[in-house]
Amino acid sequence: MSQSTPRPSQSIPVYPAMDFSVVNGANLGDPISFAAELDQGDTYELHKHAQLERLAVLMDDDGRFTIAENSALGRPGAVLHLDCCLTMMAGTGQTSEILILVEVDDAGCVAEVYMLPLAELTPRMGYALVGIDRENARRKFAEVGCVSFSRGTHITMVSGEQRAIEDLAVGDMVLTRDDGPQEVRWIGQSTVRAVGEFAPIRIKAGTLHNENDLLVSPDHRLFIYQRSDALGAGRHEVLVRARHLVNGDSVVQEDGGFVDYFQLLFDTHQIIYAEGIAAETLLVDTRTRPALPEELSEKLSEALPGHDARVRTDYEVAEALLNHPDAAKLLKRASTR
Repeated sequence: MSQSTPRPSQSIPVYPAMDFSVVNGANLGDPISFAAELDQGDTYELHKHAQLERLAVLMDDDGRFTIAENSALGRPGAVLHLDCCLTMMAGTGQTSEILILVEVDDAGCVAEVYMLPLAELTPRMGYALVGIDRENARRKFAEVGCVSFSRGTHITMVSGEQRAIEDLAVGDMVLTRDDGPQEVRWIGQSTVRAVGEFAPIRIKAGTLHNENDLLVSPDHRLFIYQRSDALGAGRHEVLVRARHLVNGDSVVQEDGGFVDYFQLLFDTHQIIYAEGIAAETLLVDTRTRPALPEELSEKLSEALPGHDARVRTDYEVAEALLNHPDAAKLLKRASTR
């Protein structure tokens, strides 16, 4: 029997259930909860002083989620269930989605409920519950976790050509940092509202020696080689999440409108070059697998065996080490010294 191996923790921004409660409807005064306790038509409001907090989640080989030791919320080691995806309609008519996660105690009873909004919620605005989806919550959660490049991103091919990602095709040979020429196995594409966890990060030209702007999903990890260990990471090669470089100037998060996202899949998790910046490709793991087409997912265990073996856990820099007035500028200097 194979033993379940924990993956690196992933941090997601959530509200405790008590921050979002019914102001009109059958469950007046009750906080948001899991699907079995909800009534469509109830109207909720986010409390005035509610603040997003980070919930660190571990995902095991067997698909089980648990709360990690470094989580700001919850009891470390507690099992976490992804219960449902809710559709809420604001008074403006705009709809948004919320994922509900349930922490259980050792007896299997509900200990806490958390909500992961997929778009920004406005305090004191009414949100009517108009949809409860228990079938696609895993897929929605996976889509948030898939690292994506935006339309127009130039990818470095084996020939040295800089090709727009929307012009790539399965079978094309892309230059990778570790394994040289590698064949593209699958290309995913989706158009999403550029809000909340889907709002892309723009790294402006020149910020990390890139000639053009690079627009990627918030949790996309960029590979940086520091000639000097400016971050105190204990190593020269590091992976940094795009969201942790936002400084309001050379690196910004762009909310509003829609964004076309593309995912690139190789036989193994790779570092490729996008607008000259070394960046990761899609990693197939417990979280992201549900975002893939069903027919592809069924083939992955045999066709793509190298993903789990190359997670590069030790390379990722914790957010605390990037708590700097301008971490992007610091990394740029460190990479040229």
